[in-house]
Amino acid sequence: MSPTAKDTTMHYSGLVLGAIFIPVLGAFCLPLAAKVSKRLRNILSFIFIASSFILCLELIPLVLSGQTVSISKQFALGLNFSLLADSLAVFMACVSSLISAIIALYSFGYISHYENQNEYYCMVTLFLGAMIGLIFSANLILLYIFWEITAITSWRLIGFFRDKPYVLKADKAFLVTVFGSLLMLIGFLNIYQQTGSFDLPVIKESLKFSAVSNLTVALILAGIFSKSATLPFQTWLPDAGVAPSPVTALLHAAVLVKIGVYVFARIFIVNITPDVLWHTIVPLIAGLSAIVSAGAALIETDLKRIIAYSTISQIGFIFFGLALGNEVALLGALLFILMHGLAKAGLFLCAGIVEQNAKVKDITKLGGLISTMPITAISFLFCSFSIMGIPPFGGFFSKYLVFSGALAEGRLWIILIYLVCAFMTIIYLFRVFNLVFLGKANIPAREASPMMVKSVATLAILSLVAGILIYYPYQFAQKASWQMLEVIR
Repeated sequence: MSPTAKDTTMHYSGLVLGAIFIPVLGAFCLPLAAKVSKRLRNILSFIFIASSFILCLELIPLVLSGQTVSISKQFALGLNFSLLADSLAVFMACVSSLISAIIALYSFGYISHYENQNEYYCMVTLFLGAMIGLIFSANLILLYIFWEITAITSWRLIGFFRDKPYVLKADKAFLVTVFGSLLMLIGFLNIYQQTGSFDLPVIKESLKFSAVSNLTVALILAGIFSKSATLPFQTWLPDAGVAPSPVTALLHAAVLVKIGVYVFARIFIVNITPDVLWHTIVPLIAGLSAIVSAGAALIETDLKRIIAYSTISQIGFIFFGLALGNEVALLGALLFILMHGLAKAGLFLCAGIVEQNAKVKDITKLGGLISTMPITAISFLFCSFSIMGIPPFGGFFSKYLVFSGALAEGRLWIILIYLVCAFMTIIYLFRVFNLVFLGKANIPAREASPMMVKSVATLAILSLVAGILIYYPYQFAQKASWQMLEVIR
């Protein structure tokens, strides 16, 4: 390797390591920074998260040119520090870190008058770092370690207010997701027993002419479904709405529930091809989960729980697109991760403004808030349009591509489930907007701090701009889908 090539490799490896360890290590500096100044702590938290986003952005030209970054440090018993930055990983890392950075800015106003702020900023920053580490992991044990770090940090964040009912719901989320991850670990051990390695490239090569058992696939899917709050593990996510709104935005939009769909793509599309039966089972389970949760959103009156049920429902579309496995559906699923992330983060942050200023979460007791919260109301409407799939918002293109991919496969009976779900999405989101923002004003309330309002407005504008300028995210997602298709073929 020439000196120039070696320097280039070291540069890109440094970007990957920095994207992970700047927030991971920086998180533990924040309580110390708070002793100097709370403002310094807040700014450093944002800098650590934003730095991860910037470093991931710098990887985009490399992966778009078809290259990857690999880092490997060998240890005993397959416990290797192996990282891989390809187009799929960089796409997911950019989405997660961008939304996390906006949520961090929003937190400056939202969290300012609560206790436990040091722990909050530490956990949020560590949470993002662990997510980026998981995304770039090319070793199943390393992936599992980062997976469990996200479980611990989300447990602390869901129970942020420390009241007993809140702590019990945080414990529920922790137990459900950790139980699923233990089943997933057993699946990983089965793969190790079959291939002699936890490294994904080695596993991929070893399984070229053989397949993993359906039991192994089921065990790994249990972990994926538990983290993504998919039937039958979905109950913990609506309960997690007791957390501060920036936390629920992280859980639902940027990080936690997206871990499951990402790991599904990384393991079962890029590296392991499961039995063809799973291409029917996964969309069916996700479809049932989507329609049941959409039904719950139609009758729920708690604002944050409605948005939580919506998350469970929309995650089903991503699993649907990934499980179909054709180019159009895969492209739609990847765009869905981006579009849903932007819009759903916006909905939760708008809900946080309503909850904090109106002191009410019951939508039947609200009304007329558009007169006193016009920016929040319009931002909520824009984000809702994207979730509904209204053109030209970004969510339209992702849903259109998933349905187009399904039509190409002739999956008409499953398409019907998701079409009903899409129609229900329009109904329950318009119901929320009507009851909360239109009609007679029942509760006096006002807009939140400028930083909070700017954050929700930014997400709303991005939800629209991502659709108008769809060419750019489309090209990036297409590169990632092509990479996955090369493996399938």
